[in-house]
Amino acid sequence: MLLTPRTSAPRPKALRTHRLAVALIAATASAALVAASAPSPAAPLGIGDPLFPHLGNPGYDVESYDIDFTYHGDNRKPLDAITKIDARVTAPLEQVNLDFTHGKVRSVEINGRAARFDSSGEDLVLTPSEPLWPGEALRIAVRHTSDPVSTKEAQSGWLPTDDGLAMANQADAAHLVFPCNDHPSDKAVFAFRVTTPKGLTAVANGLPSAEPRHTAKTTTWEYRTHHPMATELAQVSIGRSTVLHREGPHGLVVRDVVPTKDRKVLERWLKRTPGQIDWMEKKVGRYPFEAYGVLVAGARTGFELETQTLSLFERELFVHPGIPEWYVDAIMVHELAHQWFGDSVSPRNWSDVWLNEGHATWYEALFAEEKAKRPLKDRMRAAYGRSDAWRAAGGPPAKPKEPAPGQKISLFRPVVYDGSALVLYALRQEIGQRAFESLERQWVHIHRDGNAETADFIRLASYHAGRDLRGFFDAWLYGKKTPPMPGHPDWRTTAPEAKAPGKAG
Repeated sequence: MLLTPRTSAPRPKALRTHRLAVALIAATASAALVAASAPSPAAPLGIGDPLFPHLGNPGYDVESYDIDFTYHGDNRKPLDAITKIDARVTAPLEQVNLDFTHGKVRSVEINGRAARFDSSGEDLVLTPSEPLWPGEALRIAVRHTSDPVSTKEAQSGWLPTDDGLAMANQADAAHLVFPCNDHPSDKAVFAFRVTTPKGLTAVANGLPSAEPRHTAKTTTWEYRTHHPMATELAQVSIGRSTVLHREGPHGLVVRDVVPTKDRKVLERWLKRTPGQIDWMEKKVGRYPFEAYGVLVAGARTGFELETQTLSLFERELFVHPGIPEWYVDAIMVHELAHQWFGDSVSPRNWSDVWLNEGHATWYEALFAEEKAKRPLKDRMRAAYGRSDAWRAAGGPPAKPKEPAPGQKISLFRPVVYDGSALVLYALRQEIGQRAFESLERQWVHIHRDGNAETADFIRLASYHAGRDLRGFFDAWLYGKKTPPMPGHPDWRTTAPEAKAPGKAG
C-alpha cells in the first residue's frame, strides 16, 4: 500500500501500509496447551504475532472460505452475510475462536449442528456440541451482518465509495467484514457470492465462477480464487462500474474495474498494465495468479492496496493534474510487484513486512529508473541519508516498532518502504547483480502460494552468495544504525532530530 500524493511536488510522498505471523507449527503447539483447559470467552487466544498478539487463532487450519453478501443499495447500512469456513483441526479444541467484530451474529453451526457463541474483544468464541480432535474436518457456518459504517470508523475494512463499497483489509481488518482466521499465515481459497440491487456491478478476487443471475430487482455475482489468499488481501467491489477486459502476457486475463463515468479518462493508464506485467515477468518470472487488474475506487482513501488479482487504487491518483506521470506508472508497478511479493509469497509474521514493502518499493524504483530515467542510485543515496532517522522513529526494517494505539496502519512507516528497499540495494552491492537477480527469481518460485519469513530469505541469499550472510543481514535488518553501504564509502546518514523534552515518541 502507498499513500496517494496530494500536491504537485514531483517527489514521491512518504509511504504507508501493510502485514505477517508465527509459524503454524508453533500455533498448533500453543493451541494444544490452551485447549486442555477449555479457554474462557474472556480470554481471546491469538497466535502470538509479535506486532498483533491477539490476531489469528490456533488449533485449526482454514482450507476455504465461502462468503455470501447481500447489499441493499445503501453503503451506510449493514449487509446481510453468511460466511462458511472449511478447516482441518490441528489440536484438541473444546472451543473455536474466530476473529470477528463490528457485525451482529445471528446463528452459528459447526459441522451441521447449532453451536453456542459469544464475543470476547475482537474474537467470536464458538462452543461445539462436542470436543474437536486433530485431523477432523471442521465446517463452520456463521449468519451475520457486515457493517460498513463501523469499519469506516476503524479506518479499514469496508470502504464506502461514491457509488457503493470496496474492501481495504490491511493490516488486520478482514475480521471487521467477515468472521475469519485473520492472519496471513493461514491462507485459503475463497469463493464469493454477492447479491446487489439491479444496475450495480459486484466484482471480487479471482475469476467469475458462474454467469450473473438476474431477478426483477437484483443480480447475484459469483467469483472464486484459483490460489490460496491471505484474509487481508480479500476484495469485493460493489458499484456502478464497468468491467474492462484485455489480454496480458501468455494470454493472462487482465480485468479492470472502473467507475463507468470514468471509463474513457482512465483508459490511458489501464492500457499500460500488460506491459508492466511483462516487465515484472522479465525480472522475477511468470505472473503467479489467474488474473490481474486495476480496481479504481471513487473514494478519498489516501492509499493504494495490493488486493490479490485486483489491486485497489484511489481515483485521485489518476486524475490529479499535479502528480507526475512517471510516478503514477511507478505506483502501479509497486502494487503489481506485490502480487509476487506479499500476495503469492505472504509473510509468516507481521514483523517481516519489510519483505513485502521493501521488494515492492525496489521494483517501483527500478521501473522508474529504466522507464523514466529516475536513477535508482540517487533514490537509494537519499534513503541512506534518512535511514538512521527512520530506524529511530519506526525501528529497524525487520524489527519494526508496534503501531500506535488505535492506528494499526501506522505500522507502515518509511523504514518498511525505502528503508527496506535500501537493504536490497545493499545486498545487490554485496553479492553482485547476477546473484541478486537469481535470488529474486528463486525466492518467488520456491515460496509461491505459501508463507516465508526473514530467516528463509537470509538462508536463500547466503546460498546464492556462496557464503554465510547472517552478519550482513543482522546489521542491515536489525541494527539501530545503518551500516556502511558496500561500494559507496562516501555515503553518510543524517543524525535523527532530538525529541522535545517530555513528548511521547
